[in-house]
Amino acid sequence: MKNTEIQTFSSIKNILKAASKISIVPHENPDGDAIGSALGLGQALKNMGKEVAVIPVNDYPDFLKWFSADVPVLVYERDKKAAKSALFESDVLICVDFNEEKRAGHLEKMIHSFGKTKILIDHHPYPTDFCHHTVSETQYSSTAELVFDVLAEVEMTSFIDKRAAEALYTGILTDTGGFSHNTSKNTFRVVSELLEYDIETDKIQSSVFHNFSPDRMKLLGYSLNDKMVVFPEYRAAYISLTKDELKQFNFKPGDTEGFVNYPLSINNIVFSALFIEKDEYVKASFRSKGNFPANAFSRDNFNGGGHLNAAGGESFLNFEETIKKFTQLLPQYKHQLLDTII
Repeated sequence: MKNTEIQTFSSIKNILKAASKISIVPHENPDGDAIGSALGLGQALKNMGKEVAVIPVNDYPDFLKWFSADVPVLVYERDKKAAKSALFESDVLICVDFNEEKRAGHLEKMIHSFGKTKILIDHHPYPTDFCHHTVSETQYSSTAELVFDVLAEVEMTSFIDKRAAEALYTGILTDTGGFSHNTSKNTFRVVSELLEYDIETDKIQSSVFHNFSPDRMKLLGYSLNDKMVVFPEYRAAYISLTKDELKQFNFKPGDTEGFVNYPLSINNIVFSALFIEKDEYVKASFRSKGNFPANAFSRDNFNGGGHLNAAGGESFLNFEETIKKFTQLLPQYKHQLLDTII
């Protein structure tokens, strides 16, 4: 690993061996990589004989609830008392798939005040210094891929079983869009090693990508037919959804997962955005092809960041003003978008 010192792994190894109770916290609104890396790591640590709890701040999508891992998942918004108790009784807190405390939402203050050892494992750029030990490797496709290699570095891959392998594979699968972007030789090396645990890839693929509700499919159809706007002159497109529109289709967390990728299926489109109206802000997701930097666009204009071809952000303008801002920005990026090589 390019950015992590050997001494860090030696320290993490000793810390995990000595710990009795460990909590793992993924980012708010956990996606496949967040919950997959958390449960995969958690199952391996439980197989070591540790008492482990995964503590997401809010619930994760139904299509990710097929995991067979027997690690307890204590959703903070559903059971604050149990989640808080498990977290503060832990010897070690491991944060996965986020690079700053605020990404943990309502758990931010608890992470900040946790007085014992904190470890960060993440693949997003520009991590803040909020943990005692940080493994930040941006060249990885996913935190799940990174978790596998961290377990190898601390000599704990022997504790990976089929359940842990399923979760880590799912994290890689979802964060690469079914291995369609942000992959490397290492990604497929890790996947090939996970296959040694006899995981059923067809079953996982079906559970993740073919396991949606009728409402979610109707929302997707509505988004593409009524809410997708294409700008061929800029090789860009966006989808926008208001709170009322989500309510109309009985929205559940995760229902818009992957929507931002669909406009990239249009011939000659290299940049796509998805805007979701929340109570206090507008959530923005960006995807790109080739060398167009979705992360720089998000960082410079929407208080966000991420990877070259996959980024997220937020806007505190109202919904209409946010869409207007995006459309007015496109002419400024015209030459860069037209010159993008795919």
